[in-house]
Amino acid sequence: MSGNENGAVGPRWPRYAGTLALAIMLGACGGEQPAPEPSAAPGDAAQEADGAAPAAQQEPPQQDDDAMSALSVDELRAAARQAYAESRLYAPPGDNAFEYYLALRERAPGDAAASSALTDLLPMTVIATEQSRDREDYEEARRLQRLIERASPEHPALPRLATTIEEAEQATARRIEQQQLTAEQEAERQRALEAERQRQQQEAQAEAARLAEEQAEQEEAERLAAEQRAAEREEAERLAAERREAEERAARERQAAAAAEPATPDLRAISTPAPRYPPEALRAGQGGEVLVEFTVNPDGSVANARVVRADPPRVFDREAVAAVRRWRFEPVGDPVTTRRVIGFNPGG
Repeated sequence: MSGNENGAVGPRWPRYAGTLALAIMLGACGGEQPAPEPSAAPGDAAQEADGAAPAAQQEPPQQDDDAMSALSVDELRAAARQAYAESRLYAPPGDNAFEYYLALRERAPGDAAASSALTDLLPMTVIATEQSRDREDYEEARRLQRLIERASPEHPALPRLATTIEEAEQATARRIEQQQLTAEQEAERQRALEAERQRQQQEAQAEAARLAEEQAEQEEAERLAAEQRAAEREEAERLAAERREAEERAARERQAAAAAEPATPDLRAISTPAPRYPPEALRAGQGGEVLVEFTVNPDGSVANARVVRADPPRVFDREAVAAVRRWRFEPVGDPVTTRRVIGFNPGG
């Protein structure tokens, strides 16, 4: 919590949330811990001490160090606060919070807000220096190194930064030197690459031709096998059709023989009620016939009725046998066994 220009107390943390989030992100990328949360927003202590009006909305001066030295203490503080709030922590050169607070501390050595802000900014600037070094921006890395040295000449990271920047720059120079090939060497390398490409292309074409030939042979073999299977299937179907035809012909012959069998002359029917038509077959319009064998007793009644053949099977069998059992004939001297065909016609 800090006071504003009217003395009221209000929350300060959301105002710097973006800056602290940036510090945490820099710490994750650069390998060092992010700066601790500021104990006070930059410039708050000075504002509470002298009651100066906030100048956060004032445009920061775009001037070099000589021009910055012409700014008043209040102007420096306002520019620093605005740069900090806008996350211009250490860049661009000449217009960032770090340099404004350095100038403010040099102008007013006792300014607690400037010292506190620089303490907060130092870890982030160390991280930014390492990141500039790692992306080989050595000019920017040395600029930030100089800012750290101005703010804290005894900072423990300075010797390491100076050494690693120098070593990285030398390593970059060596790498560039090693990568610089003469025109003749590069031409020779390109010729060797082209020759290798031609060789690989020829090998690939030969391999493709071989694979195409194998594929054609395999397809021909599969075609012949398919033709063989089709011929075998056709032969099997032909044989099955012949068997079915022979079976049907034999059935027709048996049926014709049964139908042509003359009735026993000694049997004279008295009553031959028609069979009941099965409702399911009638609804389906299905017809057929049943050959029934039965015995006529001496008194003319029917016994031992059974189905010899039915077309279709098991559709009219029961009704045909039931009807024959109700038949009556004139009395005969001895039992007589005979056969009759019972027809079922849905339209009859």
